[in-house]
Amino acid sequence: MQVPLPWERSLWSTHAWWSLRRRYVITDFRLVVIAGTHSDEIALGDIREVLRTETWLDRLACTSTLAVLSRASRHTPIVLSGVRRGAQVAAFLELLSTTPAESLDDEAVRAALEWEPAETRNGLKAALVALGAVLAASIVIMAASNGTVSAITYPADDAIYPDGRKHDSEVIVKFMETSVMPWARTALAPIVGGEDRVTCATCHGSGAESRAWQMPSVARLPEPHFRVVGWEGEAGGAGLDSQMRNAIYGYFAEGDKQAKAAYMRKVVMPGMARLLHRPAYDFTQSYEFNRTHFAFGCYHCHRVN
Repeated sequence: MQVPLPWERSLWSTHAWWSLRRRYVITDFRLVVIAGTHSDEIALGDIREVLRTETWLDRLACTSTLAVLSRASRHTPIVLSGVRRGAQVAAFLELLSTTPAESLDDEAVRAALEWEPAETRNGLKAALVALGAVLAASIVIMAASNGTVSAITYPADDAIYPDGRKHDSEVIVKFMETSVMPWARTALAPIVGGEDRVTCATCHGSGAESRAWQMPSVARLPEPHFRVVGWEGEAGGAGLDSQMRNAIYGYFAEGDKQAKAAYMRKVVMPGMARLLHRPAYDFTQSYEFNRTHFAFGCYHCHRVN
């Protein structure tokens, strides 16, 4: 099978660590898996979601297994096993599904996907590998936005900001007590271990009243290593919009937390969006699309540090 075709641009190519006969290629149009004489492919625009897991063999080899889901319900997932720098590749694929590949610079993309930190004295090499995904995602998003900032369209019936004007605190508190808390006790019970454990602090954090209930307030996202390694204080994070940064981090979850992260994305996030009369964050659309539509996403509750 000829990959890339004469009219395609190759963005990334590798093989499974355990077999030179199993090859993976990302072009500016599709993802292709070649296994001997057989092949499978999916157009970038047809990618619905990318799931990253680590089998016991992956952990030994420092690799990942990626399952690429199609928007067509009858299409079986395309599986990439034995992939090095799996977090970087997963983020790259998800973002390519909504971002025009022609906006990317070849050298910048290649450098981000191939980046790997040296050993550190704290033994955090495995955790730091995920950081490369943030660099890749940042390049993709910032290249697509070209530094432009579009106006936000606020829903007229938004529960907090109707037409962009924030309600008085009394109105917001009443809404939280009568609408949000009854829903939250049921929706968040599987996350915190029971309805009786759901309190205002579950979403707003400790000392929320002294901070005027400022959001975002939940300190930990599914991938905590970014906070541990201090990337927030580096040049790469200092110039990145906080909501954009958290939107990137929202794509990641450690292996033992993926079920919880999926529940938050598929149940809690859209449920809260309905209460607020806002659209839920659409992972099939770009960050800029979601921001301008005032979509409710991970970054409205979660902060990194």
